[in-house]
Amino acid sequence: MTLTDWLWWLLAFFFLVIYFMMLFRIIIDVFRADDSGWVKAAWLIALLFFPLITMLIYVIARGKDMAKRDVQQYQQMQADQADYIRSVAGNDSATQIKQAHDLLTSGAITQAEFDAIKAKALAG
Repeated sequence: MTLTDWLWWLLAFFFLVIYFMMLFRIIIDVFRADDSGWVKAAWLIALLFFPLITMLIYVIARGKDMAKRDVQQYQQMQADQADYIRSVAGNDSATQIKQAHDLLTSGAITQAEFDAIKAKALAG
């Protein structure tokens, strides 16, 4: 295999990877869209028989909607992550004091330890 053959093979492989990335990206977006099942089926059948033309039409016709769905998904993931961090971190001083009080009533910590946790929570 010559250098020229290898470079052509590399270029073809690159475009094949890009083709499959775009194809799967569009298939995922078809399933995320709020269309009816028949519309989704039509897009998928068109992708099966006329992939390049259908991909081009889909990106032109529905590109803005794809971007909006991406933004909505990203914002939802950010909100979910923030909720999770808040629930795990327990940065709320009332939550920390309540947890410390529960530990105090169960006998896991002493009154002095509770007072120290309460002071730290109220200070921070």
